Amino acid sequence: MATFAGAVYKGQSQAAAGQCRSLLSSSPAMLPGLLFLLGLPLTLASTCAPLIPVTFDNTTIPRLLGHWIYIAGASRYPPHLEELRALKHAAFSFSPSSHEDELSVIEVMRLNETCLERNTSKVLVFWENSTLAHVDDQVFATAELIQSDEDLLILKHLNDDFPSLSLSARTPNVSKEQLEEFRSHLHCLGFTEEDIFMTSEKDACPLPWEKKAEGDPEPQLK
Repeated sequence: MATFAGAVYKGQSQAAAGQCRSLLSSSPAMLPGLLFLLGLPLTLASTCAPLIPVTFDNTTIPRLLGHWIYIAGASRYPPHLEELRALKHAAFSFSPSSHEDELSVIEVMRLNETCLERNTSKVLVFWENSTLAHVDDQVFATAELIQSDEDLLILKHLNDDFPSLSLSARTPNVSKEQLEEFRSHLHCLGFTEEDIFMTSEKDACPLPWEKKAEGDPEPQLK
């Protein structure tokens, strides 16, 4: 956008440039606002740091193991978008499987008013291109792990030309700075605040890896 503005300015005639100088000198109150608007695209562009995928090594998989809470996500991919609209809370746990390049997954989620537990899915690890693939009932979804704090899990879901990004954390209490950083990634991908779906801890379902309180409803197996 800054290049476009520069090309327009260079194409102006001397008369037009003179009119512009006259306008600014006669209306000094306009100058701060114009300078702000002219600087805005550069400011926005400078905040859009590239998403840097993690290159897998022998520390990657141990870092993924254990329990995670799904915090927020956004997607243009229609099947994901449909599920995000219904998702109120989600938690999942990765554990080693009998295969070196595979992780077992337990997922517990509340879709609308129903708690569901899935323990039949798995995650495949592709070392050659540093990607993960979630396989559930023959549905294959691939993602890149994005560099972030070690207690965060940011996944860029690879769905053709449909951008999708999700944020999970070790605890439901992410910092304001961490959440703002994730929001900035989404905005740089073209998402607005209305496109971001947040979960709520008040909608959490009982988790199988935590001691259940007496009277807690059991999640339905799916």
